[in-house]
Amino acid sequence: MNYAIIAAGEGSRLAQEGVALPKPLVDLNGEPMIERLINIFMRCNAESVTIIINEFMTEVRQHLERLAAGNPLLRLVVKTTPSSMHSLWELSKVLPRGKFCLTTVDTIFHEADFARYIAAFEADSEHDGLWAVTPFIDDEKPLYVEVDSDTTMNITAFRDKPWGGEKYVSGGIYAMTDAAFPVLDRCIEAGQSRMRNFQRALVDAGLHLKAFSISKIIDVDHAADIETARQFLA
Repeated sequence: MNYAIIAAGEGSRLAQEGVALPKPLVDLNGEPMIERLINIFMRCNAESVTIIINEFMTEVRQHLERLAAGNPLLRLVVKTTPSSMHSLWELSKVLPRGKFCLTTVDTIFHEADFARYIAAFEADSEHDGLWAVTPFIDDEKPLYVEVDSDTTMNITAFRDKPWGGEKYVSGGIYAMTDAAFPVLDRCIEAGQSRMRNFQRALVDAGLHLKAFSISKIIDVDHAADIETARQFLA
């Protein structure tokens, strides 16, 4: 499996709240946040791990370059982008064809849950993508994921607001095939922005997406979330 991490944000909220380290380097029980993801991916049969950071993240870049010097599977893209969707577009230029899994750097989950999710996608030959979703709503602006049933879990829509009877929100973990890339190209050409608009475009284009429920996934958006993440992982 090929993996990718979007870590191109500025982390301005954490800085404003007194967190000195850039978000990707925030310590989570002995591991920098981004290094924890890399290590999990390696244990989940990584063929490559491609990371995008912005041009101003000098400390993060130096840290990742040191890691890459001892790990030929680790690749770095340095590019300042206006949105996560544009970050994915930059990654799509260098990612190997076939299946891959994309996460944001601040998505926090238990490794055992993630391993089951990856195994399910590797065994799936029917769907173009498998989205990790969770019934635990922790995000400030969650993206609600509508499925046809709790049995088949086929995704029918992505919504900014609850529509009644909603159960799941996106967990910031996306496994898909390169069939998504032409849709992404069209989104860029049309001047679209935001990752959620790309996800809607995938459904509109007729790609077959399925949801995989994980009981709890959290994000680190604020300083207080760091201790929450540490306790969750412990």
